[in-house]
Amino acid sequence: MESHPPVRYERAVRKAQADGRVPALAVALHRADRDPWVLTVGDSGNPAHPLGPGTRFRIGSITKTFTAVLVMQARDEGLLDLDDPIAKHLSVPAHGDATVRRLLSHTAGFQREPYGDIWDTLRAPDDGEVLAQLDRAERVLPNGRRFHYSNLGFAVLGQLVAKLRGGTWAEVVTERVIEPLGLGATTLHPPREAAVGYVVDDFSDAARPEPQTDLGGAGPAAQLWSTAGDMATWGAYLADPATVDPNGRVLATATLDEMRFPATVTHEALWLDGFGLGLIVEPQGRFVTHVGHDGAMPGFRAAAYGRRGGDGLPPGLGCAVLGSSGTARVINELVHDLLKLAVELDPAEISPWRIAPPAPEEYRSILGHWYSEGTALVFAWHGGALQARLADGAADVPPAIFEPLPGRPDVLRTVSGRETGELLRLSRDSSGTVVRMHWATYRVTRVQDGFDGGPASSGGFDA
Repeated sequence: MESHPPVRYERAVRKAQADGRVPALAVALHRADRDPWVLTVGDSGNPAHPLGPGTRFRIGSITKTFTAVLVMQARDEGLLDLDDPIAKHLSVPAHGDATVRRLLSHTAGFQREPYGDIWDTLRAPDDGEVLAQLDRAERVLPNGRRFHYSNLGFAVLGQLVAKLRGGTWAEVVTERVIEPLGLGATTLHPPREAAVGYVVDDFSDAARPEPQTDLGGAGPAAQLWSTAGDMATWGAYLADPATVDPNGRVLATATLDEMRFPATVTHEALWLDGFGLGLIVEPQGRFVTHVGHDGAMPGFRAAAYGRRGGDGLPPGLGCAVLGSSGTARVINELVHDLLKLAVELDPAEISPWRIAPPAPEEYRSILGHWYSEGTALVFAWHGGALQARLADGAADVPPAIFEPLPGRPDVLRTVSGRETGELLRLSRDSSGTVVRMHWATYRVTRVQDGFDGGPASSGGFDA
């Protein structure tokens, strides 16, 4: 008999904490149809504030996803274009041709860190120095050549949104993202409830506390602290924003869709993960992805992801794993394991099918089998929209979905699925019946024909 899901979750977490030798581990699962599940294991290292759901951890580069959201807010409000060079908005001594889009996807070729050996000195540049010292930073790869992770790139993006908003990055991220989403435990600096971060010795059970570093002008890349609960909510937001922010106060759902679309793979020969606009995208099998980010800072590792796609997916599923060891890579694996377990052990309830209104009269003659390029298609009306699938396509392949252009019911835009963005044009006979369509300019007919218009059933050319 299958064990109760939280028991299985707890065992996975306790095993990861023990195997990974993580002094303090905090985990949370968020979903819109359940109360949050939170578990902490270990010792905070802070005697005045024992480990619990309110313990704060450094989340490192998960901070980049907040900065990316700020950039996309500015784009949506017309303050910038993703293809703008940064020199259009910032006074920089070098590399001003790098575009906002390339920096978001780590394809601008910027060196990994700001100028200087900041991990030796533990002194980060301030806001002004990040930009003033760009002429001392290398462009280690040509613009657009390939993925190369860059904290410097996100530091620059943070200074960009700060200038556009007329404040500091810290002020802007608090006012425009953290507060609207109610992430009250997410802060710029460690509160009293912060766990101590450690480097755990490889060859004994000793552990050395790591210093708490302030990243100054590089803060937009990795400054934030948070709880597992807040970060599980954030992972759910990145994957399914309508469940966390139904009114779109922070970003439109379509903008999050744009951010999640992979802009590059992280390795040309091993397509295990990709990068969108500030988001890591990890494929998990057919049409299932985990979207979010990992984080690492001295003494801490973190991961926050949401799950998209697949059978049994509950709404707003997100998970966060935060730990007080800078070397425990098990943290980055556990977050994906728990998201999978949540679907396997506690899938979404199956809603009963119910009779719905028929398709609008002007589209009823479309429904059924058609052919294009000799291939059979099925057009149907479900969920209040016209859809199309390959007749012999797998059932889990998402259909193409169409929406009519305003005031033009016979011209529809493909808004998702096959041929996204392309037009579907309807041709009718004198009675108003749709007798032919053109999709992405390809002819769509009721009978199978060749490109010359002759029926396939006729065999050779007509005499």
